[in-house]
Amino acid sequence: MTALQPAATTSIERALGADRVGRDVRLAPYTTFKIGGPADLFYEARSADELADAVSLARELGVPYFLLGLGANILVGDRGFRGLVIRNVAGARRFSPDGQLWTESGAIIKDLIMEAVRLGWSGLEHYVGIPSTVGGAIWQNLHFLSPAPERERTMFIAEVFDSCEVPSAAGNRQTVGADYVQFGYDDSVFHHRPDVILSAIFRLQRGDAGAMHRILQENLSWRGGKHPWLDWHPSAGSIFKKIEGVGAGRLVDQVGLKGRRVGDAQISHIHANIMVNLGNATARDVRSLIEIAQKAVMERFSVQLQPEIGFIGEF
Repeated sequence: MTALQPAATTSIERALGADRVGRDVRLAPYTTFKIGGPADLFYEARSADELADAVSLARELGVPYFLLGLGANILVGDRGFRGLVIRNVAGARRFSPDGQLWTESGAIIKDLIMEAVRLGWSGLEHYVGIPSTVGGAIWQNLHFLSPAPERERTMFIAEVFDSCEVPSAAGNRQTVGADYVQFGYDDSVFHHRPDVILSAIFRLQRGDAGAMHRILQENLSWRGGKHPWLDWHPSAGSIFKKIEGVGAGRLVDQVGLKGRRVGDAQISHIHANIMVNLGNATARDVRSLIEIAQKAVMERFSVQLQPEIGFIGEF
């Protein structure tokens, strides 16, 4: 990508507000990996309306844009992003007496879980501890091995999803259901078309407070024993896609790469499908470590590990 033309920068600042649009903003602090260079332009959308307007403007001007939530499951290049990064912090929500939850797509799942449990609504508590916004949860079909303590099946956010609002091709808004979203494992229609989720509706059920708090505590404990804590060792979550019946992390472990390090990027001692930032890791460090793991697994097992994370910007 090439740098933005001055005319495009001026148009964006005029439309979105010069005081709201940052230039050359470093993206590392806005990702769970704490890695990434600067965005040419950076804008925080505080409502679904602002999000829709910013995306529409970028499309009209032909400016490359990237929609950023909590910054999980991505690796931003050391050279940053040439274009407009729109950080979605639109978090308005309301609970209805019948268990319907309407929420803007920038709302953080953790906040919704805590409010839902406090109000006695069940359905979201299974996903505690997973860093995600509503938009990211729908995009990835957020999932977790639950309910505790049996952990007999994987539960998906699709199970409580009702509908979401997206801009139509004509620029209008339309409400679409699960048939449109086409939920899969780590997948949805939003992986395959440039739709933007503006808001969503979830259907929750009345639940027992004690049971919900038990699930919260057991899921957090179980997850904490298997995943490095983000506050101490930033990561992007699972690096490689799921391999049925084998497990990508298990293969990386079996070739002896737990603890392997390139610069400040390291394959976690806790989970071999997670790479952590020990302090000053670069995107180049992570890419090198990914290649090392892929080569070792291919040589030993003839299996090609496919990255699950998104690679954003210039490397």
